[in-house]
Amino acid sequence: MSKFSKSLGSIFDMNKNQLRIRKFVFNGHTFRVKIPLTSEADLIAKRLENIDQEKISKVYAEMSEAFIKNKESFLQDESLEIQYQDDDIIVKGRSLRETAKNKILTEQRVVEMFKLIVPEEIGFNMEDLTYEMIEEIFPFAIQMQMMQLISDTISPSYTEAKGK
Repeated sequence: MSKFSKSLGSIFDMNKNQLRIRKFVFNGHTFRVKIPLTSEADLIAKRLENIDQEKISKVYAEMSEAFIKNKESFLQDESLEIQYQDDDIIVKGRSLRETAKNKILTEQRVVEMFKLIVPEEIGFNMEDLTYEMIEEIFPFAIQMQMMQLISDTISPSYTEAKGK
C-alpha cells in the first residue's frame, strides 16, 4: 500500500479495485469492465506489439492455399491481378501475408479488450481467455461493437465525460 493509499484509509484500500469498475449495457446485458492502470495498459500494448509469427504463418498458409493450388490458372487470367512472390502473394495490390498479420492482430486486440470484462462467475480467470472462446459466442460484428463499448467505457471521450 502506498503512502497516498494509506492516507485515504483502510476502507478505501479494501474497496479501491471497485473504483476501477465501470459498467455498460449492451442489448440488455450489463457488462462490468475493469479500467486498467497505466502499467496494465502498457503491458497490453506490449502484448499487441509481439504478434505470434507462427499464427501469422498458419493463417497465411490457409489463405494462400487456393492461390497456390490454382497458380497456373490464376496466372493465365491477368484480370485477377495476382502476383506471386517468394514469400507472399499480392492480390490486387494487397499482400496476403499482411492480411494474415492484420487478422491475427485484430484477434489479439479483441482478446485484450475482452479480458477487461469482469467475469460474473467467481473463479474464472480472464487471463485464460482465447479468441476461440470469444468467437464461439460472439460473431465478428458483435466483437467489434463490444470492443468499441469497452473502449468508450474505459476512456470516455470529452463529450461523454462532460455529459453530452
